[in-house]
Amino acid sequence: MKPPFSCRLSIKAVTDRTRQMLRRRKTMSAQSPCSVEFVVNNSRVRCFSKDTERPPRAMRKWVLPDFVEDVLPPEAARMEQTRRALLDTFAAAGYQLVNPPLIEHLEALLTGTGQDLDHNTFKLIDPLSGKLLGVRPDITPQVARIDATYHGASDADAERRYCYAGEVLRTQASVGTSRALTQVGAELFGAATVAGDVEIVKLMISSAKAAGAAPLLLDCGHVGVFKAIAQHFDLSPQATQAADAALAAKSTSALAEIKSLSVEARASLEALTTLFGPAKMVLQRARAALPRNAAITAALDQLEAIAAGITEAGAQCSLDLADLPGLDYHTGLVFVAYLQNTTQVVARGGRYDGVGEAFTQGNSRARPATGFSFVDLRALTEVTRA
Repeated sequence: MKPPFSCRLSIKAVTDRTRQMLRRRKTMSAQSPCSVEFVVNNSRVRCFSKDTERPPRAMRKWVLPDFVEDVLPPEAARMEQTRRALLDTFAAAGYQLVNPPLIEHLEALLTGTGQDLDHNTFKLIDPLSGKLLGVRPDITPQVARIDATYHGASDADAERRYCYAGEVLRTQASVGTSRALTQVGAELFGAATVAGDVEIVKLMISSAKAAGAAPLLLDCGHVGVFKAIAQHFDLSPQATQAADAALAAKSTSALAEIKSLSVEARASLEALTTLFGPAKMVLQRARAALPRNAAITAALDQLEAIAAGITEAGAQCSLDLADLPGLDYHTGLVFVAYLQNTTQVVARGGRYDGVGEAFTQGNSRARPATGFSFVDLRALTEVTRA
């Protein structure tokens, strides 16, 4: 008996080839049971001959969407233990738990984030109001809304600390992850100085240790360096956007294609592509290579203080001054935490001053904000078992 065979077809060819395959089913089934498998939009569609055993009806009916999985025992219990360890660490540091809803008006979910989250947001129409809703792909904007709308102008300068743990849903999955994630994080509002950033990175490190994810390497950047260079050389919005894309690829050839850049501006931006590695070395080279500018110096001083705090907390720190995720969203520090000697991302975070301003309708000034999140509790739990 010949084994079942499978073939991969392009979407365009599926219809015609399917008809051909189905016409051949009777002939093939007379020879041996077989099945034909098609792959369309990353989904598998299997056509069975009449002599081939079909999967159970319940299995055919209740197949989960792509990149969405159940969490079963004992993994679910381990995830709950990790979640509890994180939240207990946050509470001990004075962070209060909030629980925003899974869906919100779309404009609220995307406020302050530009287009960064738009493409990752599931959208639906509210049958009660007819308004467009979104299923949250990230909890941080919701916490910013809570901070901006539930406190009056009398305590607008007060520092407030929140933490959260909840489900998020995304239209696209990163490599090796699900589209349905459990996100756990902490946010600090009202702390405008670098001390707030140091507090956040130390809290992230201590909570990761409490969950069993250690030792860590934090790869840090600062969008203020790039923004200060753009302002120093008076770059146009188009040139700034093109330079941002070139730096993301660390491509000096792409920078050379930006004709509006002066020789000095291009040299400074090209220097950013080489400024990565151990924190002390990068800071020394950056102070020598970049323009003498008050904003650039301030950003480098902040990174120096943050790197010292990370080392004090028992983690390693590297810098990458060309790493500019969410340029329209972040305003200062950005960081990614990895388990040392691996490529496993544990947490992401940074400073995002001003996101909450849109929720106040001009009634108050922008609120300083910094925070982080463990973006996938399931992945974090797997790391702690390794």
